[in-house]
Parts: sequence; structure tokens; C-alpha cells
Amino acid sequence: MTLKAQITEDMKTAMRAKDSVRLGAIRLLLSAIKQREVDERIELSDIDVITVIEKMLKQRRDSITAYESANRADLADIEKFEVTVLQTYLPQQLTEDEVKAILEQVVVDTEAAGIKDMGKVMAAIKPLVAGRADMGQISGLIKTRLA
Repeated sequence: MTLKAQITEDMKTAMRAKDSVRLGAIRLLLSAIKQREVDERIELSDIDVITVIEKMLKQRRDSITAYESANRADLADIEKFEVTVLQTYLPQQLTEDEVKAILEQVVVDTEAAGIKDMGKVMAAIKPLVAGRADMGQISGLIKTRLA
């Protein structure tokens, strides 16, 4: 079953259970997926769906920070719940040691010598860790490794 089909099934389950909060979060996700499909005129693969989920997670985390700084705990709680729903569709996250091992292998494979090769390393590592690690964290690790 594709990830998109799983999300659709979860939406139906939430409808049957009358779980309106979860249903709203899943509908937002399906809406973002369908919008990207319409914009690009393609059927999204599981990797593309994960990319959409990661983008939505980043937006939610930014919103949580903004709401908490504005003392709007009620809105921050809604965003936090949406984050937990979205994270259920991501693959198992890599540990820091696993990320470092993948990074070392990519640095060796790309023959990266310094910080000027960061783009080359990022391009090579992104497909290997898509949806399984935070790219912001990986970017920091690459900078540290290549510096």
C-alpha cells in the first residue's frame, strides 16, 4: 500500500471514529499532497509524499515557536498535535550514529575536501536520508565534518 493510500485509509478511520481533530490534520495533509499533484501534474511517489510531510512539519514547528513566543498556548497545542499526526507517516528516524556513518561514506564517495564541496555532499546524502533525518541537523554535521 502506498503512503498516500495509507493516509486516505487513516482519514476514513478518523471519520468513522468521529475524531475531528485528527481528521482535520489528515485532511490538511491530503490537501497539500493533492495541491502538489495538481501543480506539477504528476502522481506523487512515496518519497514525494514524504517531502510534502517534511515541509508541513517544518511549517508546524515554526508556527509552534511563533505561538509560544506570543503566549498562545492554545494554538501551539493544536500545531503540536498536527506534528504528532504528521510524524506517524514518516519512516523510522535514523540515530545520530547512523547519520554520521552515512555522512562519512558520502564524504569518501564524493571525495569532498572542504567546505566548498558541501553542496555536492548535501546532494548525495539527501536521497539516502530523505524522511529519516532532519536536513538542518545534517547540514550542521556536514559543516563540522568538512571544516
